[in-house]
Amino acid sequence: MGIHIGTSGWSYDHWKDVLYPPGLPTAKRLDAYVARFSTVELNASFYRWPRDTTFAGWRERLPPGFAMSVKAPRGLTHGKKLYAPEVWLERITRCWHELGDKRAVLLAQLPPDFARDDARLDYFLAAVPEWIRVSVEFRHDSWDHPDVYAILERHQAAYCVMSGANLPCILRSTAPFVYVRLHGPDQEHLYGGSYTEEDMRWWADRIREWSGDGKDVFAYFNNDGGGNAVRNADTLRGLLGVN
Repeated sequence: MGIHIGTSGWSYDHWKDVLYPPGLPTAKRLDAYVARFSTVELNASFYRWPRDTTFAGWRERLPPGFAMSVKAPRGLTHGKKLYAPEVWLERITRCWHELGDKRAVLLAQLPPDFARDDARLDYFLAAVPEWIRVSVEFRHDSWDHPDVYAILERHQAAYCVMSGANLPCILRSTAPFVYVRLHGPDQEHLYGGSYTEEDMRWWADRIREWSGDGKDVFAYFNNDGGGNAVRNADTLRGLLGVN
């Protein structure tokens, strides 16, 4: 079992002097990130899915033991809303092969206007190859239902635990691993604010509980403004005693 703490993305101009030393070229930001963290959630893939060769390049460039989670493309989650996922899954599977031993979890974030559809969720998860770990982030309240959790459990897909403005923080584990996205403590705006030490101790306790139950845990901070995600991730890693 492992605990993996990182951030959502690694390249932000406002992380200068927080993660990147002065004058660091943009192309070197990933190197600065992996020198400090051992996992990351790729967010750019949501807007534009990278080429197979890009994933192969990451496999070669990332250090041993590094784990990259990847956000599914919006064409699949927001455009088609998981309908007829085969074409996208073929591309994703091909790239997942290229990422090799650096792959972690595929995140499918659903849009807030996508209401509960058990049949579509079940079909999508059945179409995902069994060797790909997948987590689903639900943004519509209707998905909070025992039948939905049962579908996730049957496919060993993780319910994405969320922290953020107007998002339900449901501490549900439905897979052999737990996936957590921390979108910031600001109660009015997503991705805003910095978590307090008390907040971090609370999350550290939850992560210890999941880890103690034999679960791998992946937790990513998405409150990138002002470098808050970097600082919060560092604090949580320190509390948990992990790299």
